[in-house]
Amino acid sequence: METNKPKASLFDRRGFLKTSSLATLTSLLGTNIVFADRMPKHYLPLVFDGQIDPMASKHKNMVVLNDKPWNVETPAYLLDDAVTPADKMFIRNNGLIPESIDVANWKLTINGESVKAPKTYTLNDLKTKFKPYTYQLVLECGGNGRAGYFPKTSGNQWTEGGVSCAEWTGVRLKDILADAGITDTAVYIGYYGQDLHLSRDPKQPVISRGVPIAKALEDETLIAWAMNGQDIPLVHGYPLRLVVGGWPASVSGKWLHTIAVRNKVHDGAKMTGKSYRVPIHPVQPGVDPPASEFRIIESMPVKSVITFPQSGLELPMGQQLSLRGHAWAGDRVAKELHVSIDFGETWLKADLKAPKNRLAWQHWTADVSFPTQGYYEVWARATDDKGVSQPMVMPQWNPEGYINNACHRIAVKVV
Repeated sequence: METNKPKASLFDRRGFLKTSSLATLTSLLGTNIVFADRMPKHYLPLVFDGQIDPMASKHKNMVVLNDKPWNVETPAYLLDDAVTPADKMFIRNNGLIPESIDVANWKLTINGESVKAPKTYTLNDLKTKFKPYTYQLVLECGGNGRAGYFPKTSGNQWTEGGVSCAEWTGVRLKDILADAGITDTAVYIGYYGQDLHLSRDPKQPVISRGVPIAKALEDETLIAWAMNGQDIPLVHGYPLRLVVGGWPASVSGKWLHTIAVRNKVHDGAKMTGKSYRVPIHPVQPGVDPPASEFRIIESMPVKSVITFPQSGLELPMGQQLSLRGHAWAGDRVAKELHVSIDFGETWLKADLKAPKNRLAWQHWTADVSFPTQGYYEVWARATDDKGVSQPMVMPQWNPEGYINNACHRIAVKVV
């Protein structure tokens, strides 16, 4: 089902910048190139020399878990913004960032067994022929929290920071599919992007995941071209990205060029085997059942994070501590948020705000006081609108280390 079309490059065969591509490079970099008018003709800025380093525009305290491919985590205290800015947004890549982006000729193709006829749209088509929508949407890595499992599982050891809630602008996928025309055999959609396999073999698939057609047709499922009111940064999928809030971020394909409407569960790269799947039935820690006993992760579980203060705070005795953070619950809504300073023996109800829109995270605040000097841990625990709460320590173990939604906690020393 994958469509591999030749792509034009920003660079000529010697690797020099084409004259007409300066504006595009500025967009990819996410900032102006100072003294660009003084650059030698066809000069290629160092930031674009070879594989692009996304840390060049990231906050200095971001944590690199892996650089082949890039996996970069946001410390919990850097998630304090109501809307996640680009420099504090986690990175989860499966392959190499595209080395060439021909934005002037970028197209989105809708094809697959359940499309009446394949149809292709230019970026201009998407921006002018459809009504644009803007939503704040939670994207969370399926492996967020993996470091909290015992026994340890393989994979990037995310702690709490593989999550974001940026503001995305684009066209609803449902509107594009209505325009293209789909049949009643549609079961799933799958995406294809322009990222490159680590081997640099163009025939090797990187990742091609998707969602059931019902999720694809939700209002908030976007084909996005902007993040926080600007072009999507290159590392986050410029110039076009599928954004599906509330489900593992791996279903929100970057560098998007094709959506396939399937008459079966999508079978692209990392949709099969044990990728982004958990056991159907609980398993003993350390046990790894066969792939036939796993199910695809869909809606992410209820979760919360403490974004202020940073863990390790020293607080003078008698001073009240004002806490804040976020809560989210996949396709659901967080109904309550409680905090504890006594390892879960007692809980204080926090002030939890409604989400900006469906599938956005929710902000919470709470004030706590400490009875004596000494070491404390502050725990946060969210409960969703179905009454499901976060586990205090560790949820059911799974061999791939997915969807750990245990309570986040910070250390406080009262002096």
